Amino acid sequence: MSDDIIVCRGVRKVFASEAEDLEILRGVDLILPRGARASITGPSGCGKSTFLSILGGLDRPSSGEASVAGVDLVRADEDGLSAYRSTAVGFVFQFHYLLKDFTALENAMLPAYMLTGNRAEATGRARELLEAVGLGGRLSHVPAKLSGGERQRVAIARALVNDPGVVLADEPTGNLDRQSAQAVEDLLFDLAARRGTTLLVVTHDPGMAARADRRFVLSDGTLVES
Repeated sequence: MSDDIIVCRGVRKVFASEAEDLEILRGVDLILPRGARASITGPSGCGKSTFLSILGGLDRPSSGEASVAGVDLVRADEDGLSAYRSTAVGFVFQFHYLLKDFTALENAMLPAYMLTGNRAEATGRARELLEAVGLGGRLSHVPAKLSGGERQRVAIARALVNDPGVVLADEPTGNLDRQSAQAVEDLLFDLAARRGTTLLVVTHDPGMAARADRRFVLSDGTLVES
């Protein structure tokens, strides 16, 4: 079995409109081994989030090859992509997207409960992760009662609850103050290192990008290692 968990070759993404075809990704190549921690920086609008959406199974490339954890993201059907998103990959967005009427514990356990149907097991996994991110005393709080940094920590726990091999983080500290951003950044990298998870972070923060073992810049639709 290959040690490479992310394999992309010649990934292109074109958005068609009546006026013109807009080519966002012009042939992106990326190969990352299991356990790597990598970052992607680049100007706004260059296609970083588009590329992450392709890796997350949320969008498909126009052409090229893209596989993550052995799943062919180009050829997989919708059921296959749904299973992939549930088990193989975790996504942390800039906005936490927590359900406002659910507690921190309920938000974090939901992906595991939807996957297994076992509420006790899902709750146990979520509780353990929330305690690991310092929210053991906030389990019953709804998002409105949590700070921005705490909400993002719940989102991290939710992304990890099914123990994915890959975590994709799209500007995970973009809406936080400096202190909260630093705490979330530390959590992401520390948890990934402890669990052996492959972490790929898209960020405008040069400090966060510099913490990665592999650092890439996306510009003019192509990816270059810096």
